[in-house]
Amino acid sequence: MTDLVDEKVDAGSDVSSSPQGEVFERPGGIKGLYSHPATQVTMLGFVCFMCPGLFNALNGLGAGGQVDSETSANSNAALYATFAVSAFFAGSINNVLGSRLTLLLGSTGYALYIGSYLAMNIHPNAGGFVIAAGAILGVCAGLLWTAQGSLMLSYPTENQKGRFISIFWSIFNMGGVVGAAVSLGLNFKSNANAVGNGTYIAFLILTMIGVTIPMFMVDPKAMIRTDGTKVSIPRHPSWKSEIKGLYIAIKTDPLILMLFPMFFTSNWFYTWQFNVYNGSLFDIRARSLNNLVYWMAQIIGSVLIGFLLDNKKISRRVRAFTGWAALFGMVWVVHIWAYFYQKDYTRESLTHTAKISTNTPGYAAKIWLYIFCGLLDAMWQITAYWIIGAMSNDPAKLAYFSGLYKSLQSAGAAGIWRGDAVKLPFMNIFISTWVLLVVGLVFALPMIHIRVKETTEISDELPEVKEAIKEGAHGTAYESKF
Repeated sequence: MTDLVDEKVDAGSDVSSSPQGEVFERPGGIKGLYSHPATQVTMLGFVCFMCPGLFNALNGLGAGGQVDSETSANSNAALYATFAVSAFFAGSINNVLGSRLTLLLGSTGYALYIGSYLAMNIHPNAGGFVIAAGAILGVCAGLLWTAQGSLMLSYPTENQKGRFISIFWSIFNMGGVVGAAVSLGLNFKSNANAVGNGTYIAFLILTMIGVTIPMFMVDPKAMIRTDGTKVSIPRHPSWKSEIKGLYIAIKTDPLILMLFPMFFTSNWFYTWQFNVYNGSLFDIRARSLNNLVYWMAQIIGSVLIGFLLDNKKISRRVRAFTGWAALFGMVWVVHIWAYFYQKDYTRESLTHTAKISTNTPGYAAKIWLYIFCGLLDAMWQITAYWIIGAMSNDPAKLAYFSGLYKSLQSAGAAGIWRGDAVKLPFMNIFISTWVLLVVGLVFALPMIHIRVKETTEISDELPEVKEAIKEGAHGTAYESKF
């Protein structure tokens, strides 16, 4: 451990906040506006708007907009399997390559993935290409989301984290809204049960725009927070020290293990929502409209939960427990409601049942359920990120934890997408989703009680960060001033 500390401090240790009393002056004018943390998080949001946001819009249609869900499910299984491996090491890759290059590399996989569906529309036997593109995207997605998590959680001050996460999440999910709106407009009069080439071409053009955005973002090393504290990024430590750093991050903060069930199930519900519910029950017109309101609900949900988690009138610990309670209640509301629909159909029964359209009696109640599914998703993801952000201010540690989050999330998603591909009964997928969400929250509750404090303390950081802060503060006790 001593070698690791010496190596990282010598290389430029990753201290998330300047030592107490060390405040930098932010630039003014256009430069100050451009380099403002909120501006950079907004740009980060647009990267994810154009890339994973449009990917979500495509997946939200069910079966990637296709008729047969098997190829899409297998592609997603391959995607999340490679994502799980990639995300585990992506924190180390992010620290070596830098966040902008990591974002750039990560975003390219989304263009390839969307292009593969266009190829399948043109050449129906291109299913193997779609699956391969999914596997490549998994590697890229691990890079993109780890870089995103590190930047999003390290740029704001402590009392801004929920707000910044909400800003990012709202913009990111606008990608789903815009993508769903494009799909709805292009397919509203379609009699087919799959989207046309125009939808995929429109998505591909927008995604290519998103790939270019990281080139124009400010170097994180030059970033200064709104309170004048500076964000310092690791300076290319060795791979050996980074792997040790991942181990030390878990060893010094073992309570992160109690969040693993919450991480694992955080994308599990997509399979039921997208394929089993929206993709199986509805025609392409209703699927497109459902998809649109789902991502609009995500924006509303992210704003509401972000407001709660950053409400200065309430202590941070009370906010943490209140957010947990709201999430727990939403899980039960959504799944009790959904059960009354799921019990009435199976894979077999749908082979001789007409698809539900927008003018089918009872459709209104079903689209409202999908709206609540969107609210639940936003609340779950933001609460998980907020809890991670409450554990540390150190970008390196946050990169490790964000990577673990995406890794476990992807491992769970790979398993359940594969389950859908091999035709597990719909009710099995539904019950597993409900149970795992409840288990994830039950395990998270004692961790929140023990670990979420009113402010992040020096004892919560990595060993080398503690040393750097102590030395910079000349032996004075470090205390957050946020």
